[in-house]
Amino acid sequence: MTRAQVDNFEKTQSQLEALHSEVSALSKKAQNDALSKFKLKFVNQILIEANRVLDTRYKPFPSFDVFDEDDIPTNSDVAMVISQYLGCMEKLRVDNIHEDISYIGGKVRKVYWYWKDTTKETHPPTKIK
Repeated sequence: MTRAQVDNFEKTQSQLEALHSEVSALSKKAQNDALSKFKLKFVNQILIEANRVLDTRYKPFPSFDVFDEDDIPTNSDVAMVISQYLGCMEKLRVDNIHEDISYIGGKVRKVYWYWKDTTKETHPPTKIK
């Protein structure tokens, strides 16, 4: 991935995480309530970008692109789909990072994680729940 692709990935992942937090909270209060059209518009915009980032190789559902604005989904439906997207984003990230270990006197001093083909640091792989 290029540096620009990594930056776009991180922005999209961050937006998905924020959406997931927001919609999960709504889902806990009223899981079967419909998401507002206002929120759905933004959810769909972020899903469109996530689909671009993930491409067909990592996209969680081959036949799903965005929610139908005429058939408003429930809070729990949106939370579930975003959760799947987050898992696939992490899989893409893990496939595109590597570790670099620094040693002092033959002992591990620190483990760094970087995006492949860049000098951009990232965090270690996250176990997908």
